[in-house]
Amino acid sequence: MSVRSILAIAALALGAAACSTVPGGPAYGPPPPAGFDAAAFGWSTRQGQAAIDGRVAYRQGGQVYGCTGSVAVTPETPYTRARFHSLYGSTQAAAVPEAVVRARTVADPNADYRSYVRAGTCADNRFSITGLPDGGWFVIVPVSAGGDDRVVLMRRVETRGGRVIVVNM
Repeated sequence: MSVRSILAIAALALGAAACSTVPGGPAYGPPPPAGFDAAAFGWSTRQGQAAIDGRVAYRQGGQVYGCTGSVAVTPETPYTRARFHSLYGSTQAAAVPEAVVRARTVADPNADYRSYVRAGTCADNRFSITGLPDGGWFVIVPVSAGGDDRVVLMRRVETRGGRVIVVNM
């Protein structure tokens, strides 16, 4: 076999390889939802010096809304980011009627991440969650204007350097 024949065969093989599908190649469309992984929450179980001090000042349609009880602070992980994007349509900030949030579906709905959620009480439209390690968190506050139709406020915050983060919802 001549050198020219070998080069031609090698060129054909390389061309065919370039056209083949390679696992892990570029994905098209939205990424698949992240599955629950308890290890991804590990960082959030540590005690830290950071805190979130919040104030509810939400208004809609001329009505003033007030908090209706507890506040939840959920660690940001690939799973919670995908979940909150499905529930709230955003991973940054949202105000969504509670009925809409409850009607939406999420991947892996039975995953139990409640033990990683920090909770606090909202009184006089103020709340504080202390002892947080540095990292990304989703703050969830249900609010109402006095009727039965509650709205759930969501905001992503990031604690750094053991500082207090002030959040207006």
